[in-house]
Amino acid sequence: MEEALFDVPLYRQFAGLGGMNRLPDRVSILRFRHLLEQHDLAPKMLEAVNATLAAKGLMLKEGTAVDASLIAAPSSTKNNTGTRDPEMHQTKKGNQWYFGMKCHIGVDADSGLVHTVVGTSANVNDVTQAHALVHGEEADVFADAG
Repeated sequence: MEEALFDVPLYRQFAGLGGMNRLPDRVSILRFRHLLEQHDLAPKMLEAVNATLAAKGLMLKEGTAVDASLIAAPSSTKNNTGTRDPEMHQTKKGNQWYFGMKCHIGVDADSGLVHTVVGTSANVNDVTQAHALVHGEEADVFADAG
């Protein structure tokens, strides 16, 4: 994320960071992410952004595409207690084993804008999260066989 803020002006503008003189480093970004998690603010922020997009007619809500992405982590990932993070698990994709989590997303089929995000352990099947990724107003839902 640190590199993306440096490389992509649109990300800086969205984050309200303006110039490049004082961009946050990866530690600051990680602390911010942990604060969002502790106070359950990420879903509220996504909801506010999506409400703004819908009010401007950018999110049509006629169809949703659902998918998941694997977020791999080193298998030696430890938490503050010195144990393996209980939210991360092992899974197989193709012929390769991975350790980490999955990011399941629901995307407005017309605009491509993300409206729902659910994080799970890597070993959770994509199909089990499909119901949580639709908003209920769409006429069509698109998914792969994952």
